[in-house]
Amino acid sequence: MSERKREMALRGLLASALLVAAPVAPAAAFELRSPDIMPGGGRIDETFVYNGFGCEGGNLSPALAWRNPPPGARSFAITLHDPDARAGAGFWHWLVYDIPATTTGLPQGAGAKNGASLPAGAKQVATDFGTPGYGGPCPPKGDKPHHYKFTIYAEKADKLAIPPNATASVAGFVINANALGKASLTGTYGR
Repeated sequence: MSERKREMALRGLLASALLVAAPVAPAAAFELRSPDIMPGGGRIDETFVYNGFGCEGGNLSPALAWRNPPPGARSFAITLHDPDARAGAGFWHWLVYDIPATTTGLPQGAGAKNGASLPAGAKQVATDFGTPGYGGPCPPKGDKPHHYKFTIYAEKADKLAIPPNATASVAGFVINANALGKASLTGTYGR
C-alpha cells in the first residue's frame, strides 16, 4: 500500500473514531405540566375536587400540557390515580385514551362526562366512581393528604383495543401494554 493510501486510510479511521466518540445530546425528556397544579406535589385547588361523597368541589379536570413525546407516538392516554386510597389497589379518578398524536394538551374541564371538550376520537373509561369522565380528589376526612398522580402515556397505536365497558384496571393494563413512554405530575389533597 502506498504511503498516500495509508495516510488517507488513517485519516478516515481517525475521523470515524472522532464521530463515534463525539458526545450525543440527550433527547429532551417527555414532560407533563399543568398551570393548575404546582410541580412537586402542590395542593390541588377546590376547583378540581370531586362534588359528592361529602366533597363540595367544582369537579373540573385541570388543564394539562405535554411535550417531547418519544418517537413513534401514535396517540396518547391520560390517567389519574390515587395510590393512597383505602381500596387497597388505589382509586382510578380518570382514564382517557385514543387522544390523537397531534394533541399537545387538554383545556381545563376537558374531562366532562360527555367528553365534548376532548379531541375528536378520544374516549373515556368508567372510573372507580362508576361513570366515565374526570372525578376529582375526595379522600376521607381526617386522612393525611392523598397523592393524585396524573400520567400521560405515549402509545404505539392510533386506537387502543379497550372494550366499551372495560373496567379501569383493564383499561390501565391495555394503556401500559402499548406505552412507548410516560410522564407524570402529582398533586396532593386532604380534608
